[in-house]
Amino acid sequence: MAEAMRQTVAAMLQGIDRYNPDNLVHLEDYVILQSQENAYDLEANLAVLKLYQFSDNYKIDITCQVLLKALTNLPHTDFILCKCLLNHEKCNESPIKDIIYLADLLESCEFQIFWQQLQDRKMQEL
Repeated sequence: MAEAMRQTVAAMLQGIDRYNPDNLVHLEDYVILQSQENAYDLEANLAVLKLYQFSDNYKIDITCQVLLKALTNLPHTDFILCKCLLNHEKCNESPIKDIIYLADLLESCEFQIFWQQLQDRKMQEL
């Protein structure tokens, strides 16, 4: 299912339709599908975050899923790319700030603290 959706989304992201707000619902569904089927599509996820910059339909749960998927792709720069598409206010919202904190721990090789924080009840909700 994820592979079929990947091809559909890849076609959707070509040309001027890349940031068509009408595609946002389909892209959000694709983010959910990526989480369910352990798939990952950086370009589609970046398109979601870019559309959120211009939309009133911002969904924090989708944003968190995008950030967590990017975090699983460390040491690549995916997480930084995603974080750069969020404004300062959104970066300070919980649980986004918690995800950023976890990313900082991983990037600074604080693995024991990372796992301790991840076992914390608050973090398990992520």
